[in-house]
Amino acid sequence: MKIAFYGSSLLSSYWNGAATYYRGMLSELAQRGWRVTFYEPDAFDRQAHRDIEPPDWADVVVYEATPDACRRVVSEAAKADVVVKASGVGVFDVELLGVFGAARPEALKIFWDVDAPATLADMRALGDSPLQRTLPDLDFVFTYGGGPPVVAAYREMGAADCRPIYNALDPGSHHPVPQDARFSADLALLANRLPDRETRIERFFLEPAAGTPDRTFLLGGSGWRDKQLPSNVRAIGHVGTRDHNAFNVTPLAVLNVARDSMAEVGFSPATRVFEAAGAGACLITDSWKGVELFLEPDAEVLVARDGRDVADHLARLTPARAADIGAAARRRVLGEHTYSRRATEVDRLLRETIADRRARTAA
Repeated sequence: MKIAFYGSSLLSSYWNGAATYYRGMLSELAQRGWRVTFYEPDAFDRQAHRDIEPPDWADVVVYEATPDACRRVVSEAAKADVVVKASGVGVFDVELLGVFGAARPEALKIFWDVDAPATLADMRALGDSPLQRTLPDLDFVFTYGGGPPVVAAYREMGAADCRPIYNALDPGSHHPVPQDARFSADLALLANRLPDRETRIERFFLEPAAGTPDRTFLLGGSGWRDKQLPSNVRAIGHVGTRDHNAFNVTPLAVLNVARDSMAEVGFSPATRVFEAAGAGACLITDSWKGVELFLEPDAEVLVARDGRDVADHLARLTPARAADIGAAARRRVLGEHTYSRRATEVDRLLRETIADRRARTAA
């Protein structure tokens, strides 16, 4: 059976944090017999910053970011058994909702939200958005975070069914590797500079750095070059996914900082959380509701309420304890939080829904 998936980019993680999630989920669905076609626009200079070439488990259609090209790929939805429009494509997000109208009547129609807090905030602000008007006609909304608060909000907005399909680990991509001197530091953070995260990064990363001048800090991600940083913070720009393992295992610890909206909603572990855990890194995360559902505080992850907590964790952290926490986190995510487990859930749900629909039609 065929899946037509319309998203930001499968081939590039450049200004595209969902790439790891797409790759993990769709490669596992392909292993379960789904034929995946991924449609991504040639936008935001992502094709010049590819992390991977088109994989053998998906057909990738890169289309020009023009109205004519958008219309052409929308029409392709008619060939699929499952049609997925993801949030945050970045161009033609409203026009791409047309894939649901182009789909065959019997096809499953899914909106897959990779930033539910932001999407819900936008719909509330608009009051009567094209997406909200589309929700009652869809079979599912999938979200990669948000838990019970997001499920309740989507149902209030008119969605027939909303299911969290959380971020996870791809053990084949994220795993322990030798340390790399390029990423040496006491604490490292990998995060693009975004308006709704910058204040939290200042609080949880830059302020602890300024307060502990004897420690070294490493900042990866795009957009930081013109930011005034403490002298013990080294900014290295975009870090491709092929270097994420070394980035995670080399420092004494790595930091996760949620965006404002995700921290407020909770139940939203970023892909970075699972990447770090899969590599066996010692992770310090800012506090958000539901973190204990994924990793056990103080045993598998260190949780910080503010920058002072970050500095305190770092002051008490020895290489031996960091190694113990990283090993425990890796065991936990390998046992409970892999894309194989997530894809098994999605595969079963899709096949059961399609079978029920065909049975009703035959009757």
